[in-house]
Amino acid sequence: MTDLYRLARPVLFRLDPETAHNLAFWLGARACAWPVLRAPERSTALQRRVFGLDFPSPLGLAAGLDKGATLLPLWKALGFGHVEIGTVTPRPQPGNPKPRLFRFPEAGLILNRMGFNSEGADVVAARLRHRPAGLLVGGNLGKNKETPEARALDDYRDAYRLIAPEVDYIALNVSSPNTPGLRNLQAPEALKPLLAGMLDLRKAMGLEHQPILLKLAPDLAPEDLEAIVEVAVASGISGLIATNTTLDRGVVPEALRERVTAKGAGGLSGIPLKAKAREVRQRILAALRGRLPLVACGGLGGAEDVRGALDDGAALAQIYSALIFEGPGLVGRIHRGLVEPA
Repeated sequence: MTDLYRLARPVLFRLDPETAHNLAFWLGARACAWPVLRAPERSTALQRRVFGLDFPSPLGLAAGLDKGATLLPLWKALGFGHVEIGTVTPRPQPGNPKPRLFRFPEAGLILNRMGFNSEGADVVAARLRHRPAGLLVGGNLGKNKETPEARALDDYRDAYRLIAPEVDYIALNVSSPNTPGLRNLQAPEALKPLLAGMLDLRKAMGLEHQPILLKLAPDLAPEDLEAIVEVAVASGISGLIATNTTLDRGVVPEALRERVTAKGAGGLSGIPLKAKAREVRQRILAALRGRLPLVACGGLGGAEDVRGALDDGAALAQIYSALIFEGPGLVGRIHRGLVEPA
């Protein structure tokens, strides 16, 4: 798989990023049909139990890459401990106009304003019913663009009814910067009824033991983070994911900032987000005081970054942008780095 990516990478990086993404997924789908495709051996030292689930490794694939759960056998074969699919919206929607995805390899940076392009929960749920055994899968849920904030709960519940029975945990995405008004749902007065409504639905569906997580933005003020943490803990949800992409152009290296700004709106991910995301996670962990587990996401580029997030107190870690730039061999390198002496 690594050799195939090494051959394909020069071609993929000459293409428009979204075209390259689609081609890579086409190739990935062909790879999923290989009879020799199987998960690599992992050290038992990587195993951990979080949210009541047994993870074979703390390293997962973050939401946003496999929105429709189309390449689950491939992610299993690469050795991920879990995969978060989505963001899935209840009804199909095309997302924002193209171009909407940009990469800057010299900085390990991705800018996206995809806007929750989704096939819809019906289609994704049907695909999930054929998911490979032995792979932990999370479902990342969002609302449709045209749904007003006041009715956001309806959308999350509609998506949950279809996706939740097919996955191991649910993540509520209220932190993407690419759906107008979505981040307003992080405000405590909006978050309380949203979480309460989702937990009520979980109980009504007999899924009380299924973890529900909340994914947060890196652009929240410290005082807002503390208030959100208290709402999350009091609600009874299972944990937090931090962080999503950032709107802060200040994280971009100065030599690159003008080019990035010229591409327009969108969230930034990758190596330049590392310091900001880690600072936010450390604030959240301090506010949590061990009351809920946290999944580290954002700016993690290799074994040292993942180890640092786990040492900070995160229970699990997720990557996305680094996989685009480094290729499938990154998963094994991170696993080796985690089991080798620091």
